[in-house]
Amino acid sequence: MKIGRGTVVVVELDPTVGHEQRGMRPCIVVSDPDVISSQRFPLICIVPVTGTPGEGLLYPELTPGTSGLAKTAFALIDQIRSIDKRRVRRVFGELGREELAAIDAGLAAFLGLSQEHSGGAPSRLQ
Repeated sequence: MKIGRGTVVVVELDPTVGHEQRGMRPCIVVSDPDVISSQRFPLICIVPVTGTPGEGLLYPELTPGTSGLAKTAFALIDQIRSIDKRRVRRVFGELGREELAAIDAGLAAFLGLSQEHSGGAPSRLQ
């Protein structure tokens, strides 16, 4: 099973706690390709996907097509998590370049990695 950064995979997320996304659902792999391909690192980082519309930078829209998604969906950047590679059940497809760029922008904002969000700048998360 070939998995790369931006691959849409089906993942078993249970067990979960509280407001975490649960069950079998599509997720986007966001780990570095070297981490994904190395047996030295058993975990990968994923962002779950939902059909429920979200607003703002943390919920970029994903379109059906080469991603393997059957309908319009939304990435849940605020639900980012690491999972064991063995949780991956299936590979759906790949995100387009623009969609992955939108996810990267959301990750940078959520994790405080963008220059715009350091030093008390106004938040674009809403």
